[in-house]
Amino acid sequence: MEYFAGIDIGSTAIKIAIVDGTGRLVGHRVSASGSMFYKYAQESLAQLMAEVGVAPEALRYTVATGYGRKLFKEADENISEITANAIGARAAAQEHGEIKTIINIGGQDSKAISMDSEGNVVNFAMNDRCAAGTGKFLDVVARNLEIGVDELGEYHFKSTGTPLSINSTCAVFAESEIIGLLGNNHRVEEIVSGVHYSIAKRIVKLVKRVGIHEGIYFDGGPALNNGLVNAIENELGKPIFVPAFPQITTSLGAAVLAWESYGYESGEAV
Repeated sequence: MEYFAGIDIGSTAIKIAIVDGTGRLVGHRVSASGSMFYKYAQESLAQLMAEVGVAPEALRYTVATGYGRKLFKEADENISEITANAIGARAAAQEHGEIKTIINIGGQDSKAISMDSEGNVVNFAMNDRCAAGTGKFLDVVARNLEIGVDELGEYHFKSTGTPLSINSTCAVFAESEIIGLLGNNHRVEEIVSGVHYSIAKRIVKLVKRVGIHEGIYFDGGPALNNGLVNAIENELGKPIFVPAFPQITTSLGAAVLAWESYGYESGEAV
């Protein structure tokens, strides 16, 4: 059996996906980027291959993407994360239906991507890296509130009434604002809900720049936060689809492209 890998080297995490000769996902792994992107990407790929039983000689083609894609010298090809994200979203949502809009929230930035019916990217927009609407900001919020980042969704649904307003667009100032709200005896669940809605409002503005179309897909680590999903759906007024493994969409897209590229190069076009 032949296998193909996609490696997404982001600023905070390395995501790897492996597909087989039919383009089916057979394994994936998420690990911290750390300070040595290349070394950790190598180690993570080796560990994933061992876990799923892929011998080195069976890995035919590798595509790298993300912030550190050019650092992974062994890759046969590297592509932008925008392209990989679009390919991965279509692959992950095959049974769900057509995807026209992608919301991606990463560790350091957020993106909105618009696609046509053929899956081609027609427009995209990214936020400012300081904006209080990223995965890193959610980590900071959880730390200040002394709860786990995986508990944010639970606290969101405990909140009642109108969500608190978090106005700062810079993560540093927003953090100060949250500390001030704690000092004024606001409950944790009120603050969490307010944070989620403040992020949702910024995401909706970003999506409007590329056009909001039915078939909305949400990926990135924060998509695991069902409270944030709820806030974005409410702000959009539309349902959004979250895949089973939202963190690996971009690496899955790179893996699918690796499979397709190998097919074309070997004369076995898929």
